[in-house]
Amino acid sequence: MDIRYDGRVAIVTGAGGGLGKSHALALAQRGAKVVVNDLGGSVAGEGANTEAALAVVAEIEAAGGEAMAHPANVADPDQVADMVEQTMARWGRVDILVNNAGILRDKSFSKMALSDFQTVVDVHLMGSVYCTKAVWDIMRNQEYGRIVMTSSSSGLYGNFGQTNYGAAKLGLVGFMNTLAIEGAKNNIHTNALAPTAGTRMTEGLIPEQAFELLTPATVTPAVLFLVSENAPNRTVLAAGAGAYAVAKIVETEGMYLPEDQQTPEGLAAHWEQIANGGERQLQAGFEQTFKMLGQASAALGIDLQG
Repeated sequence: MDIRYDGRVAIVTGAGGGLGKSHALALAQRGAKVVVNDLGGSVAGEGANTEAALAVVAEIEAAGGEAMAHPANVADPDQVADMVEQTMARWGRVDILVNNAGILRDKSFSKMALSDFQTVVDVHLMGSVYCTKAVWDIMRNQEYGRIVMTSSSSGLYGNFGQTNYGAAKLGLVGFMNTLAIEGAKNNIHTNALAPTAGTRMTEGLIPEQAFELLTPATVTPAVLFLVSENAPNRTVLAAGAGAYAVAKIVETEGMYLPEDQQTPEGLAAHWEQIANGGERQLQAGFEQTFKMLGQASAALGIDLQG
């Protein structure tokens, strides 16, 4: 069965080039009306230029699709609000939001200015928050919405010189986890993409031959799946070079320590059992609380149900 988006309206941020452009073109090709958002700044987030976004709109329209450009800086909530207002004025709904806009200001933490840390968090994390907030009630009222956060392996696993980027990208996973819970009753599915692609943000960082394999087009199918009608909810989907995987945060079963062993020495003595075994994916924060209370009450003979 073909996955299409006829009648759907999608906003793709940072869609003037790279991954965002690929996502926007593919959504339009499959029937979506697309808002091509791009400030048109440099990789570091400096400057502005509307030409890239307008060129993507022209490409969509030349292929028979519908699109509009908007130059909102996602780190400015007023500009984001204007983008959503213009979208509603033109098409009357927002079904899909792909939070893709981002910048890089890489340096080792010891050499990084706090302003560069703040700016990267403002664009990646707060930019996604502002865009999501602007469409959230629209999607709730429609009883339909599909949202994608663009996370990264740098956030999931770390990467030298990217404390700012990594912090923002893992923050998006935490944001996604709770939105997925809150939006489920209104048929809003929120997922995260962890892409690896050859774009201007990775140019010069990976070998040319690998760069040719890591095309944005190999990542976009993951986005198309995550914003489809039958999309999963609360999933981190990794994608690159035509390969796909799901990243999961798991927690070991752990163990209860008797009161006289609830010390750093006690943790050290039982570290292997605490750190290994029984890994599972929890579905909400309170599950950790219940697990630990269960271990303690069983060891102490306390009936918490009584």
